[in-house]
Amino acid sequence: MSEISLPTLGSLPSRLTRLYAGLALYGVGIGLQIESHLGGSPWDVFHQGLSIHMGLSIGTWIILVGALVMLLWIPLRQKPGIGTVSNVVLLGVFADAVMWLAPTPDPLAARWAYLLLGVVATGAATGLYLGAGLGPGPRDGLMTGLNRLGLSIRTARTLIEVTVLAIGWLLGGTVGIGTVVFALAIGPLTQFFMPRMRPKG
Repeated sequence: MSEISLPTLGSLPSRLTRLYAGLALYGVGIGLQIESHLGGSPWDVFHQGLSIHMGLSIGTWIILVGALVMLLWIPLRQKPGIGTVSNVVLLGVFADAVMWLAPTPDPLAARWAYLLLGVVATGAATGLYLGAGLGPGPRDGLMTGLNRLGLSIRTARTLIEVTVLAIGWLLGGTVGIGTVVFALAIGPLTQFFMPRMRPKG
């Protein structure tokens, strides 16, 4: 089947559990990748650049940018779900908590471990919260909204991520091998985890 029928998503408590577990795990992924100092995802390079230039924590900027992106949904006629609002409110909180709790590693091997664990955690988290079927994150919704205007998903995703990456880099965000690893790995990881994060039956 090309679409997920509602019964396969599970009960609402089960879906909410997957949603919030996914958002918490996503925060772990963001925090570990940033703490690796090997380069963040395009959006997190942007958030980091804003934090460097304008103050406030990276997690706070994740929240503020998510809220601003949701405003762009209005002309794109995108409809948020509880997952969308939860993403905006909680993702930055979880990311800041991980960056506060996790020690910043010095050995290169430990930094690579942070990077790889962070990217895998992000892929698994995406499978969890999207598999809950309670609404995409604000950044994903921007991509699908542009797709409704006629851009392909690939073009919309590339346009958005190249733009925020360039701005983040100009603002001083860390672009590095971790950025490349994320770009190459996140699609296959999400594809791997999505079917495994859905309830059976």
